[in-house]
Amino acid sequence: MAMDLGLFGKSDKPVSLKQAGFMSAVWVSFALGFYVLILNYGQLLHHVDSFAALRDVNIKNFHQLKLNPNDWGGSLDLYRKNLGLEFLTGYVVEYALSVDNIFVMVLIFTAFGVEPRYYHKVLLWGIIGAVVMRFLFIFVGAALIEQFHWVLYLFGAFLVYTGVTMFINRNQQESIDPENHKVVKLASRYFSVHPKFEGNKFFVKINKKKFITPLFLVLLIIEVTDLVFAVDSIPAIFSVTKDPYIVFFSNIFAIMGLRSMFFLLVNIIDKFHYLKVGLAVLLAFIGLKMLLANYVDQIGLTTGRSLLIILAILVISIVSSLLFPKKPEIKKA
Repeated sequence: MAMDLGLFGKSDKPVSLKQAGFMSAVWVSFALGFYVLILNYGQLLHHVDSFAALRDVNIKNFHQLKLNPNDWGGSLDLYRKNLGLEFLTGYVVEYALSVDNIFVMVLIFTAFGVEPRYYHKVLLWGIIGAVVMRFLFIFVGAALIEQFHWVLYLFGAFLVYTGVTMFINRNQQESIDPENHKVVKLASRYFSVHPKFEGNKFFVKINKKKFITPLFLVLLIIEVTDLVFAVDSIPAIFSVTKDPYIVFFSNIFAIMGLRSMFFLLVNIIDKFHYLKVGLAVLLAFIGLKMLLANYVDQIGLTTGRSLLIILAILVISIVSSLLFPKKPEIKKA
């Protein structure tokens, strides 16, 4: 984050496509580097130093690996490879679902008339808040699953419902009314709101009285929006792994890369009009996988095969968007 801030946060200038592409590549490489780290040292996450400890972690986190008590090295290697694959799959799922955030963020910035040069500051603080909120969400979710395994079926049903709803509403034009937004009304009730932007400031003092600026309101709305998206994305990743550390790391690596991906896609996001369909299918697939958890092994739906299916859904939706571009709307006279 310090590196990201150093490149993007030195001045209030719009982030260039070159900068965004570079930082996106950096964040993806960090995630892949962490994947390699897990492949070599994944057992350190839970202090696995014996076969008994490995067996306990395997049961606790529902890995369902076929461990061999007579082959400690082979069993440990199998555990680390599975852990790495779970991280990679979870990362892809979270990164894909975060694209939906970008659609909404563009709407928020446009509706409030935020200048592009201030995007990076709002997104920086928005992502810091998202990291904290997701940390709490993930470990509360993990504790619930450990105590009440049936919670997974609730997550699965909710994801299927969300996927179906997203597919039905895929062609609806979303809009944001700045004056009547619930967050704006709530903030206005408890804070003094300054009527206009003051550069990149979140707060301003006038006649010894402190005001929040419209830029801070935008930040609040983005935080609330991420909270809503977390309700979808966190249950989705629990379909991939029940290990809270892997859930957390894959989630955070995806979130940390969201800011650079926003600047990379902000001007072309509308071209991927079939991506909503792809994300809807993705959520439905993940939800069904959770609902049919007892039969997943029987039908051979391993983590590796799930990753291939997820990648196929995303690739098909992106390629379809490029091959069959959206027809421009004909305005009636």
